[in-house]
Amino acid sequence: MDNIQSIIANLGFPIAISLYLLVRIEGKLQALTDSINELSGNIIKLNK
Repeated sequence: MDNIQSIIANLGFPIAISLYLLVRIEGKLQALTDSINELSGNIIKLNK
């Protein structure tokens, strides 16, 4: 029983933190991608 608790403590916490950070970063990356696409469209319009 102590072995299972040790495994969960040693692996579960880093996995949970990693998943949380990935979810947060994903939203910010999507916003950044949208901004870059909008910027490139505006640059194309300016050059015409």
